[in-house]
Amino acid sequence: MSQFELKDEQNHPRTQVPEFTQMVEQSLSRRRFLGGAAALGAVAFFSASPLSRAVAAATGSSPLLGFSAVPTSTADTFVVPPGYQAERLISWGDPLFSNVAEFINGGGNTATDQLGQFGDNNDGMSFFPLDDHTAILAINNEYCNYELMFPHQGKQMTAEDVKKAQASQGVSVLTLKKGAQGWRLEKDGPYNRRIHANTPMAISGPAKGHALLQTQADPKGERVLGTFNNCANGMTPWGTYLTCEENVHGYFGSTEHVDISPAKARYGIGATDAGWQWHRFDERFDLAKHPNECNRFGWVVEIDPHDPASTPIKRTALGRFKHENAELVVDKSGHVVVYLGDDERGEHIYRFVSHNKYDPDNAAANRNLLDEGTLYVARFNSANDGELSGTGEWLPLIFGEQGLTPENGFTSQAEVLIHARLAATQVGATTMDRPEWVAAHPTEPMVFCTLTNNKNRGVAENQAVNGPNPRAENHYGQIIRWQPSAGSHTDATFEWDLFLLAGNPTVHKDNLYAGSDNINADNMFNSPDGIGFDKAGRLWIQTDGKYSNQGDFAGQGNNQMLCADPATGEVRRFLTGPIACEITGLAFTPDNRTLFVGVQHPGEDLAGSNFPMGGDNTPRSSVMMITRKDGGIIGT
Repeated sequence: MSQFELKDEQNHPRTQVPEFTQMVEQSLSRRRFLGGAAALGAVAFFSASPLSRAVAAATGSSPLLGFSAVPTSTADTFVVPPGYQAERLISWGDPLFSNVAEFINGGGNTATDQLGQFGDNNDGMSFFPLDDHTAILAINNEYCNYELMFPHQGKQMTAEDVKKAQASQGVSVLTLKKGAQGWRLEKDGPYNRRIHANTPMAISGPAKGHALLQTQADPKGERVLGTFNNCANGMTPWGTYLTCEENVHGYFGSTEHVDISPAKARYGIGATDAGWQWHRFDERFDLAKHPNECNRFGWVVEIDPHDPASTPIKRTALGRFKHENAELVVDKSGHVVVYLGDDERGEHIYRFVSHNKYDPDNAAANRNLLDEGTLYVARFNSANDGELSGTGEWLPLIFGEQGLTPENGFTSQAEVLIHARLAATQVGATTMDRPEWVAAHPTEPMVFCTLTNNKNRGVAENQAVNGPNPRAENHYGQIIRWQPSAGSHTDATFEWDLFLLAGNPTVHKDNLYAGSDNINADNMFNSPDGIGFDKAGRLWIQTDGKYSNQGDFAGQGNNQMLCADPATGEVRRFLTGPIACEITGLAFTPDNRTLFVGVQHPGEDLAGSNFPMGGDNTPRSSVMMITRKDGGIIGT
């Protein structure tokens, strides 16, 4: 968790809501959780239905994992396995165009410079191949670190500084060319583009034009300026990029008195911002003057990276909350399904199912598939006592059904989507331990979601300990997985279990805080965050956790990236990052011979990193490019 998120929690304590989910609170031992799991075969999960067990511990060497695991590290460097090499592709402040200034250490660049430079704190990314030697890489830029961006470390903000901060976020679209030395940025490439907090965008879907989206600048509620706090991502088979707005609430505030409605409070919006100070210098972020502007953020934005002149579109049918990523799959029925996590303690996991079907032969017909469909939220039901597995159901969020009525504050489908969190509570969704990235297996109808941590589990009124969230004050996190009951992503029900519990077996013994049996002293970690599959079905796991290397986190070192075999449960550490960073964002080339990985906020809170340039240089978020020295496939 970033320093920003820690401060935001202090400034915006969330309103407690009643717990609708009916799960039996229970204390589960590590022995009972894992009992009998190892007796199942390595591929049992793929054929077992319903899921009647937790993950099997690795009983031998996985056929998918062919690299040597790296040890933990506390060094200010980026470590990959023997036989691999890592190069820096691009870092915060690198110019995308030849007429733009180079990065200046110590925060010397202007807002105008930043508009043409690679944005800060890169996160989710997607690779779009054009031919064997040309590609587009679209990369989120989530937020900025004022202590590194400005000489005054954010203590003397000006209007120009806010413009620079706004220019540093959003999305960077890069043209890549492949030569003898591998992939490289093409400066002045035809697809190079910066999308930021002031880029004009369209609003589409059921909430378009609703009164809650109307402002003085946009009385029709159909156009909006910008996207920011862009966390993770998704991509569509019709060639567009999905960028997800997460912690947008922290940019709004006011120096005047404002009445905060329960709906705003549920989204963390209040008169005190998260320290960004945008409302002091940009009027549209002042809640007293423009109370609806905050409702225009917290969406999934669709971007055409192939057309630098195209207008990004906010797809309101996917709901408004703190989006982590948007995992899109084309179901065997032809319908498009998008899985979505709401990254906050005690929030939910969602699914969108398109009304129309994907047509691989008609790209134009697919362009608005994400405007019509049904948004669902997940309810997880526990199985037998002592088992961290069970069944679940997708609850539709449809106006007029299951209490989504005017009597409960919902007057239209638009309001259900604008206030998706409130709608999820109304229908009885399960509160989860910070749902982060969601990843769907490339060949099996199976989905994984990281639940990164939750200090409120078992403490907050609405967050009782339950099957998918089995540990009170959970500071290690877990990965849940589910399988549709009849093998279709559009099924109304599913079976679930826990793929792993992160933990520290060197500190905790014989309890759930040690982690599941596939976690040991050689691969332990905390706070799984980013995840994604490669073509072969390897599950790549990235962490955004505590890097103190002390106490509960002793021996876990800096944040890292691991690789897991979903069939055997085996987990190996693939890389470690520099001081105070998060490892986030991953994209493979189609041949799986190049892997792009993000290093976010090295040296945050002045922690002492100088990555990636070393010396006394300013630490900079960067995208790293990993290949095998023999040119082989990553992971084998």
